[in-house]
Amino acid sequence: MLANIDAIATIAVRNVEAARKFYEGTLGLQPTPSREKGVMGYRSGSSNVLVYESQFAGTNKATAVTWAVKDLEGTIRDLKARGIRFEHYDLPGTTRTGDVHGGGSTKAAWFKDPDGNVLALVSE
Repeated sequence: MLANIDAIATIAVRNVEAARKFYEGTLGLQPTPSREKGVMGYRSGSSNVLVYESQFAGTNKATAVTWAVKDLEGTIRDLKARGIRFEHYDLPGTTRTGDVHGGGSTKAAWFKDPDGNVLALVSE
């Protein structure tokens, strides 16, 4: 039923103006029109990201959004230059070199938005 319908990543934040600075300024996402107060939409490649104000912002301990990137190390370097601090995890079956976690052919790196939402990069 939903197999051919695009999904939207949905991220709760405490303060939409702080989130706007992060998602637009730091990550460079392109805003899309929103008619709802406390809600912002963004284009990210061919996907959409919805950011909305919520009292439950930052309570999710799992990854909220993942971006597949061609140059993982280069993207990490660019985001670090914009003030992003990457998270380091002890995950079964993985090794870590710098900010990159690897397991098999998959490489990933995690960081957080200002509300503590976990965001990820993976190598394509």
